[in-house]
Amino acid sequence: SSSRRTVIRGRTSTGTRIRASPPRPDHRSVPPRELTATHHFAAAADAVIDVLATEDAVLARYEGMGHRDVEVQRIDRDDGTLTVVSRRVVEVDLPGFARKVLQPTNTMTQTDAWAKDPDGWTGTFDVAVAGAPVQLSGKMRLADATGGSDYTVTLTMNVKVPLVGGKIADWVGKNDALTTLRAEFAATDAWLADHPA
Repeated sequence: SSSRRTVIRGRTSTGTRIRASPPRPDHRSVPPRELTATHHFAAAADAVIDVLATEDAVLARYEGMGHRDVEVQRIDRDDGTLTVVSRRVVEVDLPGFARKVLQPTNTMTQTDAWAKDPDGWTGTFDVAVAGAPVQLSGKMRLADATGGSDYTVTLTMNVKVPLVGGKIADWVGKNDALTTLRAEFAATDAWLADHPA
């Protein structure tokens, strides 16, 4: 519907808009890659935070994405802050060049930390991938807007693998990370629709 839209900056063959840092030659020291995505929710920022702070919503989001052994380890919330720590096992269909250095099954522990400000909420996230040379982190911004709120996520990916690390990071940014962000946006939209305030 017109009240829900996802904008991933840039342009792909499917017409999806993305903005990612340009690929660089693969050297032993590979700079991190960034991906920025923006989505419009048909609910105010505080209502979206309520969903992000709901254990059942967190479980439904990741289980609906096909992740398994999902658990919410901690939710701490007061009037101006929110911290959510979750753990899950994720299966990834890796391309051939990445299978030599990465495993298709990974246990991920994610920490989301939010703080309220006059215009909405600002947050950070960190994803620890057990036993993998991959670092995922980023920033989040949730601000009230006409008809709801705008959610901006900037994901930073660092793959510490000589020679092919940059190629893997580019693949993650264009495929798995993009798919994951879309799925998370859709899951929150669905929860908001099914649980009106």
